[in-house]
Amino acid sequence: MLGRSLSDVNFVRLQTAVMCVQCELISENATPCCLACGSKAVLSLPRVLGGSLAHQPNARLIRDAELNQLVRDLLSTVPPSVLGAETAEALATGDAAGQEPASHLSAAQVLRDPELEPVMNIITEKAAALTGATGAAIALRRGDDIVCRARAGRTAPDLGVRLHSHSGFSAECVRRGEILLCDDAEKNPRVDLVSCRQLGVRSILVAPLRHLRSPLGIFEVLSSRPNAFDDRDVATLQLLSGVMMSAITRFGGRPATPPVPAQ
Repeated sequence: MLGRSLSDVNFVRLQTAVMCVQCELISENATPCCLACGSKAVLSLPRVLGGSLAHQPNARLIRDAELNQLVRDLLSTVPPSVLGAETAEALATGDAAGQEPASHLSAAQVLRDPELEPVMNIITEKAAALTGATGAAIALRRGDDIVCRARAGRTAPDLGVRLHSHSGFSAECVRRGEILLCDDAEKNPRVDLVSCRQLGVRSILVAPLRHLRSPLGIFEVLSSRPNAFDDRDVATLQLLSGVMMSAITRFGGRPATPPVPAQ
């Protein structure tokens, strides 16, 4: 603001603020489309941020300890056999809340956290349901590879499958750090057509997962139909990718476990 007057600044009301995923512009907008580019891949900022406090008589800040408790309550619905006895006990006693923040950990430590598994499964299933996909998957880096860690639906790759990290559609998403859409695998030279045919995939929507500018993996939804995804699905995957990264940074505090040997 130094050296600038209020007349040089454009203010936007939160109640009607919309961010376009396509052109990354924020506008005051009450329509379902971006005013700049016309895209339907728009996110309501009040909904993302939890609403406006402008006319609320009482505002309450949700602190980290309370947010940790909310996440633990969510994970408590997952059977102990899925979490593992040690993790389930930590959640039940609240020991997981006092761990070191994930921002102080290496990417390898963050990605091996066992508490991430049920969270990834929930988010993957939600992505498939919201976009109408026949498959969804989250793949995270393990060394130089990108390995499938969570899946949902019949057209998703199997757990443990290594995705192409040096070429193809997934590799391009990681390299560019941008969300990519393939309307028809049969007509797109960037995809691995052999793998797509084996899985019965025609449409692919993939978003990068990044932490502190470091690529950690990808989040993708797939469909057996061509042209299955639209701008609204782009916005949905963009939002869920942010939720996934929040989970990674929140649950990265437990000590790293040894890497799983390659099969």
